[in-house]
Parts: sequence; C-alpha cells; structure tokens
Amino acid sequence: MDAITRRRFLIASGVAGGAALAAGATAYGLRDILDTASDRDPAGKTLVLVTLYGGNDGLNTVIPYADPAYAAARPDMTYEPDKILKLDDGFGLNPGLAGLHKLYGAGKLAVVRGVGYPKPSRSHFQSMDIWQTGRPDRPATTGWLGRWLDTAGGDPRLAISFEPVLPPLLAGAKSAGATVPGGTLQLPGVATPELLTALGAAAPGESPAQARAAACFADLVRVQDLLKKVEEGAPEQDEADDESPQATATGGAAPPLDQQLALVARCIEAGAATRVYSVSMGGFDLHADGKTAQQGQLARLDGPLAAFTERMAGKGVVIAVYSEFGRRVRANASDGTDHGTASDMFLLGDGVRGGLHGEPPSLTDLDDGDLKHTVDFRDVYACLLADVLGAEPERLLDGWTGRLTKVLAD
Repeated sequence: MDAITRRRFLIASGVAGGAALAAGATAYGLRDILDTASDRDPAGKTLVLVTLYGGNDGLNTVIPYADPAYAAARPDMTYEPDKILKLDDGFGLNPGLAGLHKLYGAGKLAVVRGVGYPKPSRSHFQSMDIWQTGRPDRPATTGWLGRWLDTAGGDPRLAISFEPVLPPLLAGAKSAGATVPGGTLQLPGVATPELLTALGAAAPGESPAQARAAACFADLVRVQDLLKKVEEGAPEQDEADDESPQATATGGAAPPLDQQLALVARCIEAGAATRVYSVSMGGFDLHADGKTAQQGQLARLDGPLAAFTERMAGKGVVIAVYSEFGRRVRANASDGTDHGTASDMFLLGDGVRGGLHGEPPSLTDLDDGDLKHTVDFRDVYACLLADVLGAEPERLLDGWTGRLTKVLAD
C-alpha cells in the first residue's frame, strides 16, 4: 500500500486528529518502547507517577477521625468509626481504599501527610503547573522529570506517558518524554485485519515520520487487543461503579487507570528501558455531595493501584500518588468541599518504608480556612530523584536542599 493511500486512510479513520500522525514529534508506538529491553540497566529502578486531577480531598482520604475539629468542620461528611479503615489511634483510610489498607498493614504503603508548598494557589491549572514543574516560586517551562530526562541522555522512551497529551512534568529544556497511543479507535467498516496489517507495514519512499505514524497506528490496534483482554479478565463491577464523576477542566480524557497501569506493567515485565511512567485519573473536583462521590472515585483508584503494586513486587518499582491540592477543612453548603491547599501523598512499592510520615497539619491553626503544609513537595521529589532515579536533586530542583527521609530504603 503506497504512503499516500495510507495517509488518506489514517485521516479518514480519525486517527490523524489523535496521536498517530503526531508520532514524528512526541508519540511512540508500544513496540518502540518494548524494543528498548536490551538497553535496560539491570540495577535501575522505575518510578510510576499517578496524577489525580481535580484536587482530591485529603481529609476524607486519610481521615483524622480522633480529632473533634474534623467532625465539627464537616458533620455531614464524616464516617462512622467502624467504617473507617484504621491506621492508628488517630487516623484511618477512606472505606474505598481497602486494597491500600491491606498494603499498609503489610508495611508496603507510606502515607505522607501535610504535603504542599509556600503561598499555595487554589487554581487547578496554576497549582498543577507548580507541582509538575517543581517550582512554586517562579514560572517554569520545564518539568521536574523533564529536567531529569535532559541529564539522562534525552531519549524520550526513558520517560513515557499513557495519557492523551504529554504532561508538562515530562518536558525538558533539550528533550521531552514520549506519549504512547492508547484508547479507542473509530475505524471505517472497510478496516479488515488484513488491511490493518498492511497499514502498519513499511512502504518504500516514505518519510520517517510517516513510517512511525503507520507503526503507531498498528500499535493502537495491538494496544486495544491488550486492553480488551484486560477488560475480559477483570471482575465485574456494579453499574453504579461505572459512573465516574466528571472532572471540571481537571483531566478525564485519559483511558481508565486500570488500562494505563496494564500497559505500564506490560512494559516493565518486558524489561523496557523506560525509567519513568506517567498515568492519571480525573474526577476529583467534587464541590457537591462529595462524601459518596469521592468514596467511589477512591475505590476506582484503589483496585487497580493495589493490584499493580502487588504485581510489580520485586521489580524495583516505586509508585507515587499526588493531586494538585487538597480541599478546605470546612464543608460547603452543598456537602462538598472547595479548593484548598495541603494534602496527602502515597508512596508504594519496593523499598518503601510503610507507615505514617510527615507531621499532620492542624485543623484549627489554619491559613484563611486552609491547612498549613508541613512537608514541601520538593522534599518528596528529592527523595524520589535520589533514591529511585539516582539523580542529584539539588541540580534538578533549582537548588532545593531539603529531602524527605526514612521513607525509602537506600
């Protein structure tokens, strides 16, 4: 099949509007990633970063149930004591996090409390930009992991995302990470298996960008086949569980988290050279009826995340989970919560020292109704850069010298 015909087919199929024809820039196919297995550093650890878009309510995730100020601030959003998954005599996990609670009991989940940054922003976009660039004090055009990629050789396949758009955190000054196409294809009825095979084959005289676009197109089909197998093997869910809350300009276009993590697991188990994976989940901007909706969202996070953590045991994988901000301490009039500041981070995986880390913020000594952060997120980043990626945090975090200690094994 000649390149012009193939290009017309890609445009007609709607793929040209997505990742496939952008492949000459930042998108790679799954097999491009898997082909790096021979380049893998056997001693190298892997970081998987999970972004929760929308501003997850930290106080109803890691619940300070023994503090009377908690129930006083949000009386209709609290849980009965026997529903809370206890961590100690003062704190417990949301009932939707049964899998993570089990990992905590096994010493495999670190809960870092009070994470934030100075002069916090309550804007989704600005706060996420601050978290992803790692620079609260001044605007930045590079991400904290993009700067690591610059120092690690710049191969985009070292830092990849299964999200629809490359997140700013993977953009460096001289290089950028890669996106790997995923999701659902809407193909014309003439798309037979034989035709799809031909579309993915090399064609004489075509440009490298066209060749990579075709390869990515073929990979999209293989990715769909993989995800179909994942879905067929997954346990059935109640219909209500399939109705995820809609995010408001806070992510939500990415494939379901279990599908993204299935692709990450495929790459790790194949020995791909990739050191950083970025996945995401939206839907946490819950201004009304937040208690029930958030518990459902956390349950949709819990199942895939706990299963992935168990599957990756012994493979040198560390998972970090964060959101752009927490919520205000006091509930609003709609039994939801509005944009706040400090929240919790989760760290899971090999070498993680489970338990509660960081000083819990006061629920009464507030900054205009918001929590005061007790751990700077750059302290957590420094720990991940040094102990997982073997990098120099001070160099990549604009001279930052702090570091979270006693959470990852050396």
